[in-house]
Amino acid sequence: MANAYIALGSNLEQPAQQVRLAIAAIAALPDCQLIKQSSLYETAPVDCPELNAAPVPDFINAVVQVSTQLDPHALLAALHGIEDEAGRQRPYVNAPRVLDCDLLLYDDLIINDSTLTLPHPRMHQRGFVLLPLFEIDPHVSIPNHGKIATLIAQHPFTGIKRQA
Repeated sequence: MANAYIALGSNLEQPAQQVRLAIAAIAALPDCQLIKQSSLYETAPVDCPELNAAPVPDFINAVVQVSTQLDPHALLAALHGIEDEAGRQRPYVNAPRVLDCDLLLYDDLIINDSTLTLPHPRMHQRGFVLLPLFEIDPHVSIPNHGKIATLIAQHPFTGIKRQA
């Protein structure tokens, strides 16, 4: 069984509910077992262009840890299926979204092909990924970037609120 971490985010159509439903869908995947899930975090949008000059709604984010027999590409395909089932649209890069499921880490694999990059290419710069990941595994190390505690200490993340 492989150990994988998945980031979840939503800022449309009841985001907290979308993230909770995604966690349940991941837990129900064949050959996957949900190990841990973080709290929900409310996060100001990052790199999201404004839609017709209207402000982009805040995101709800979380991270889950799974144990899986799916290979990384099959797991990513399953995550895309969960996004599609939720009604994910991709009108442009970083558009507001009903659901985003990103495969962050899969064991210590480093992959860079046409469909998958591991570790996720921007995870080490994103507080909305690092803070919930740290909550569920404060000892994780990100290949080519180092320990999560060090990465968090190096960045002043703002605009992120852990929900009760």
